[in-house]
Amino acid sequence: MLVHLKTLGCRLNEAELETWAQAFQTAGHQITPTATAAQLVVINSCAVTSDAARKSRQLIRRVHRDNPHAKLVVSGCYATLNPVEAAEIMGVDMVVANQDKAQLVHKALTELNLDSMPAMSTEPGAVALFSRGRQRAFVKVQDGCRYRCTFCIVTIARGDEQSRPLQEVIDEINTLHAQGIQEVVLTGVHLGGYGADLACSLSDLISAVLTHTDIPRLRLGSLEPWELSPAFFELFANPRLMPHLHLPLQSGSDTVLRRMARRCKTEEFSAIVAQLRKQIPHFNVTTDIIVGFPGETEQEWQTSYDFVKAIGFGQLHIFSYSKREGTKAAELPDQVPEAVKKQRSQQLHQLGDRLKQDFFKQQLGQEVAVLWEGSEDAVEPPALRFGYTPNYCRIASNNKTPSTNSNQISNCRVVSTRENYLLTV
Repeated sequence: MLVHLKTLGCRLNEAELETWAQAFQTAGHQITPTATAAQLVVINSCAVTSDAARKSRQLIRRVHRDNPHAKLVVSGCYATLNPVEAAEIMGVDMVVANQDKAQLVHKALTELNLDSMPAMSTEPGAVALFSRGRQRAFVKVQDGCRYRCTFCIVTIARGDEQSRPLQEVIDEINTLHAQGIQEVVLTGVHLGGYGADLACSLSDLISAVLTHTDIPRLRLGSLEPWELSPAFFELFANPRLMPHLHLPLQSGSDTVLRRMARRCKTEEFSAIVAQLRKQIPHFNVTTDIIVGFPGETEQEWQTSYDFVKAIGFGQLHIFSYSKREGTKAAELPDQVPEAVKKQRSQQLHQLGDRLKQDFFKQQLGQEVAVLWEGSEDAVEPPALRFGYTPNYCRIASNNKTPSTNSNQISNCRVVSTRENYLLTV
C-alpha cells in the first residue's frame, strides 16, 4: 500500500510524521511523496492560530477532492480540539487525537481494514525521510506542557508532559545515523521540560546523545527561554551541537509578557543571548513575536519593537494575535483592532528583514561547514546548490563538486550575501 504523510505547523508535527513513516514501512507499506497516488493519506493538523485551523480544514478537503478513493486519517491539534468537526469533513475516515498518536499507525491499519505486506518490511527506513527531501530528521523527545501561556491552545490540546526514555532516543538517533542521516533535531512541546518526569534534564539528554551517538550534527527545536541551567550552556563547547537556538520571546514588553503569563523577562532573555554570543561568536538566535496581543498599547508596542531591534535576532517569526476560544487571552479586554495589528506586523517584518541582512553580513569571510541539501534553479543560471551552515543560515554554491552533493558536509568560505541566503563559490 502507498501511504502519503502531510503536515501543517511545528517541527514536532514533522517529527511525528517521520515516526509514522518508519512504522508504516516496518508494517510493509511504502511512503509516497504524491498524495494522488496514495491509498492512505495521513494529515497531521495544526491549530496554533485560527488561520492554521482554517488551513487544516482546507488541506483536508483538498486532499479528499484530489484523491477521493484514498482512506483519510486526520490527527494533530486541530483534530484534537475539534474532533466532531474534523470527523464530519467529507472524506475523513478516522480522527486520531494527540493522546493516541503513538497508536495511529496500528489504529489505521487495523480499523480501516488495510492489508499489510510484511515482505517489504526490510526496506531501509531512510526512504521515509529522503523521499520527502530530508537530510535531517526531527526526533520527538517530549510531549505536553505544564505551563499555560494565556494565548496558547496547543498545550491544552497536547495534555500533560511526557518524556521519552533517554535510551530510546539514543537508539532512534543511532538508527537514523546508520540510515545516512547527518543531522538530528530534538523536538518537543516543552523541550526544556524534558526529563522532569524521568528524574533527568534536557542537558542530560544532550550530553548522552553527544556521548553515545556519532551523529555529526545535533540541533534543538524551539526552546522556551527559561529553565536553562549552566550545564546547558557548557554543552555548546562540543562542535557537534549546532550554535543556533530558536527562543520564543513573544513580546519585548515586560507588561505584555506578564499578561501572556510568560516566565522570562526581557532582562533575563537579554542575558541568555549575551551568554550564548560570548561563548560562540555568530551564535544565531531566532525567535517568535506576537503583535497586537490584547491590551498592547502604543508604548508597549514601541518598547517591544526597540527590544527586538536591540537584541539583533537572526530571524523573526511574526504572528498577529489570533483569539483562540478556550484560552485566557480570548477573555482579556481591549482586543487590538485588526488594522493596528496589520500595521505593527508590517513594521516588524521590515525590521526582521534588516536584522537578517545584518546577521548575514556578520558571516562574510567566515569558513563554515555546510550540510548540502540539494539544488534549485536560481533566477539566473547556473543552478545553485543549497545547504545550511552550523548556525542555520541558508547558503548557496555554484561549485558542482562531490563535496557539494546532497547530504555531504564540506567546508567553504562565505563570500557574499543575497536577500535570503549566503553565497560561496
